[in-house]
Amino acid sequence: MRKLLGLFIILIFAAVIILPALIIEGARLFQPPVNIQAGKQLVRVYMHQTGTVATLPLEEYLTGVVAGEMPADFEIEALKAQAVAARTYTLKKVEEARSKPDSYHPAADICTDPAHCQAWLGDDVLRQRWGLIGFWRHKNKIQAAVEATRGMVLTYQGKLIDPVYHANGGGRTESAAAVWGRDLPYLQSVPSPWDQDSPRYQADLSFSLAELDRKLGVNLAAVPVTALTPPGGTAMKVLEKTATGRVKTIKIGNKTVAATELRQLLGLPSTDFSWQVQGDRITFHTRGYGHGVGMSQYGANGMAKEGKNFAAILTYYYRGARIENR
Repeated sequence: MRKLLGLFIILIFAAVIILPALIIEGARLFQPPVNIQAGKQLVRVYMHQTGTVATLPLEEYLTGVVAGEMPADFEIEALKAQAVAARTYTLKKVEEARSKPDSYHPAADICTDPAHCQAWLGDDVLRQRWGLIGFWRHKNKIQAAVEATRGMVLTYQGKLIDPVYHANGGGRTESAAAVWGRDLPYLQSVPSPWDQDSPRYQADLSFSLAELDRKLGVNLAAVPVTALTPPGGTAMKVLEKTATGRVKTIKIGNKTVAATELRQLLGLPSTDFSWQVQGDRITFHTRGYGHGVGMSQYGANGMAKEGKNFAAILTYYYRGARIENR
């Protein structure tokens, strides 16, 4: 009797959950190929993993960007905000490619390397990441966010903005001038208290003095511990901070290093850091994740949880920018 009951439960599960998913997947396989020339804006995308260029309809490409850049379980209004930012970024890259092709991908408008342009994930990767059921649930949600904002972009004085974004700003975003030396009126520092909900809000990274010497080309191992210990240490000390309290330049050994460069060399989550010396090890205590400029993605999700829509999110993080249809 128990075996029959167990079999019955399995059959019900298959009928209710698995079978519909397989039917949807099967229907997709038999759909006619999309005619990407049918009046849709196209984007030439350099797939940096394979070294090939693919031509994709803009909205199809954006679905892969949002999936790659923001967690699919975020609020729908946060996903919409990400879609508008990603669309603006993409169209700005398309404009730039027409006048001056990028040396990294001269035959394409944009690439899938997140260190250079935007992340992008194809269906095969997303199926592996989410599973069959999760794939359809998450992708439909992301597609809905992209479709709901179709054609919408961010502009400032009629021109597309540079809509940079990051995971979380550690409680406050940074100005573009402080990070890149470029003062843009729509990329100013704003409070972002919702960042505290991020699992990457704070982190500790520890290095031996030998590791730091190797990575930075210095000789800290020969320096007394007191010379490395803040705030009185002379061999390792902050020389300049930004208005938000992030490190801007730092002296390490006989070198003066920009904090942005140090972050890259050591793989630090952000430039908002302090450090502690214990024996022959230095531990960096960091707050935030990313360069800190523009929209905080966890901030966007926090605002959405409070009932703010995508337009309110975008105009909060990109001060003075307008949402237009292109």
